Amino acid sequence: MSRTAAESLGTQARPALGGAAAQTRRFQVAASSASTSSAATERPLLGRNHPRSRSPWLSQQSRSFFIQTEPTPNPNSLKFLPGRPVLPAEHGTGVYFTPDDREKSQSPLAVALLSLEGVAGVFLGTDFITISKHDEGGWTLMKPVVFGEIMDFFAEGKPVMLAEPVVTDTTILDDDDEVVAMIKELLQERVRPAVQEDGGDIFYRGFDPNTGTVNVQLAGSCVGCPSSTVTLKNGVEKMLMHYIPEVTAVNAVEDEELKQVNQKEVNELEDRLKAAGVPFEP
Repeated sequence: MSRTAAESLGTQARPALGGAAAQTRRFQVAASSASTSSAATERPLLGRNHPRSRSPWLSQQSRSFFIQTEPTPNPNSLKFLPGRPVLPAEHGTGVYFTPDDREKSQSPLAVALLSLEGVAGVFLGTDFITISKHDEGGWTLMKPVVFGEIMDFFAEGKPVMLAEPVVTDTTILDDDDEVVAMIKELLQERVRPAVQEDGGDIFYRGFDPNTGTVNVQLAGSCVGCPSSTVTLKNGVEKMLMHYIPEVTAVNAVEDEELKQVNQKEVNELEDRLKAAGVPFEP
């Protein structure tokens, strides 16, 4: 995540409240999002205009398309744009896989890319793929290999995802209270588009009403990015505290910490969803 993202997220003006008194704060925030959509369309939320490089064009008919690349604020992550849809809409706006993830088997594309030497993580967006490499690797040697793997995958017509669509982190459930619903809505509508512009993502991982802390998990180019802390505190935290007085802090959790902190909540949520017959993937 970039410093520009933090500035963009942290300078949102509070919308004027209107309508009937019975309206909830969540509806008012949604209305504010709609009112700013045209401005977001005219000017990218991050204010970034990265130069894109293209892979060599291959003459074979089955591989005749360009793959563009975009740098990210994280030098160990690079954004690949194949010029076609990547993640199906029913699977949300982004999923992140690492070599140790059991869930990587849900995506043949992620499995193929994670098998390449030096690849530390794969983030699949709606129309892009972010590859994260280990510190010691160099892009000069890795880029052609990644280009070839992506071209071969799409040329063979394989599905990007195999598993059935699941409930996402920002799905508003029937038993979510007003505060949690507002947090999820802001993350999905305001924060996530800005973060994904830089090749990363942010996932909701819980809210502690006793401390007012929102737990989130960073993915893609945001993992290990030098500016991610700045964006999290100056952008995401300020925005959530601006709209939701109950929020006092935003905390980024790692995989192991997440398992320890949220395992009870995840188990309870999984039990509720299973009882309702809804597929669930934590």
